[in-house]
Amino acid sequence: MSTVPPTAPGAADMPESTALLAQERRSAVSLALIFALRMLGLFLVLPVFSLEARKYPGGDDPALIGLAMGIYGLTQGVLQIPFGVASDRFGRKRVMVIGLVIFAAGSAMAALAPTLAWLVSGRALQGAGAISAAVTALLADQTRDIVRTKAMAMVGASIGLMFAISLVLSPLLNSLVGLNGLFALTGVLALAGIAVVLWWVPPEPRAHAELAQVSVGQGLAAVLRHPALLRLYFGVFMLHAVQLAMWVALPTMLVQAGLAKDHHWWVYLPAVLGSFFVMGGTLFPMERRGYLRAVFLGAVALIGLVQLGLLGVATGAPTVTELSVLLFLFFCGFNILEASQPSMASRVAPPSARGSALGVYNSLQSLGFFCGGLLGGWLVKNTGPQGLFIACAVAMLLWLAVAWPMAATPGRSSKPAAKSAA
Repeated sequence: MSTVPPTAPGAADMPESTALLAQERRSAVSLALIFALRMLGLFLVLPVFSLEARKYPGGDDPALIGLAMGIYGLTQGVLQIPFGVASDRFGRKRVMVIGLVIFAAGSAMAALAPTLAWLVSGRALQGAGAISAAVTALLADQTRDIVRTKAMAMVGASIGLMFAISLVLSPLLNSLVGLNGLFALTGVLALAGIAVVLWWVPPEPRAHAELAQVSVGQGLAAVLRHPALLRLYFGVFMLHAVQLAMWVALPTMLVQAGLAKDHHWWVYLPAVLGSFFVMGGTLFPMERRGYLRAVFLGAVALIGLVQLGLLGVATGAPTVTELSVLLFLFFCGFNILEASQPSMASRVAPPSARGSALGVYNSLQSLGFFCGGLLGGWLVKNTGPQGLFIACAVAMLLWLAVAWPMAATPGRSSKPAAKSAA
């Protein structure tokens, strides 16, 4: 559903501009900032978590550390659907504020945690602030179909940029304030996100509330039996399960390669920033020409090949160069998929249940985080990193098989492409 009317009489007869309009730009930037503030706090913790968590009572169990990393995704997964449905019924911005308050409370609990068990509880409460569906649904409400992938990519780029920044700041801040201080900073950033919601995000359209006359059950049934959406749900689960599982092993591999943990950003930062240029030079031009399917499937295959490369590195003595190249290739595929998948989901979803559809989508994303952390820790403990990367490669191959029937996407128009986007 587009809330932006044609800019001039006869605009429907002319090729529609692929540039963001002023209102669309404000919406994309402000909502990307909310994601950025929230994800910066999470990412500041990620590079040092598996190493710092060992200092807590109970931190000698890799499986428990994996649970602490992934429990955030479990509560996110459980609550994304209710939050998405609530955003359809009661408004996106109201749900976003409530979720950020809960997230800030979980950050405070994690900051004060005396043991690893308490840290797990704080991470679980953080995850209960499940606003991703409401944010992406609002962005979809406020942008035309023809620019939605670009707007979603701005959100994805903000997340990637925060990840890159966190790689530089995390070791420095950890040495100054420790893991507890990082969680406290996460809570402050969440409160800043509330200010953005209240005073910068454009007013939400009323149209989605008027369309939400379909019952909750009917809306959920519609988005749970849509073949294209089901493929996207499966894909987002696999992508984030593999992402988090990798990070159970990668920090240790970098240390084994001779790179001190304070210098891991030397590898992460160029990989993330370089992958943005690859995404911009491939995804948007190829989508405009109708080759989104080829780019999408190629990105899935690329991440699978990266897992095989990491398997080969893990069986020998890892080097910084090998890991740097593999991480760059991983982020090239990852960023393309992060930008294209939510845009596809918002286009194929029924407008009256867009929040519900993105709630399911983000639930599977979060459950992927949880399963990736939990199973990644278990696999490293019982099979070593080799078993972890074999499992990740199999997961990507399975996703490629599931995604293969997706329809080719024609040249983009401003009209929803409910049956062709995925």
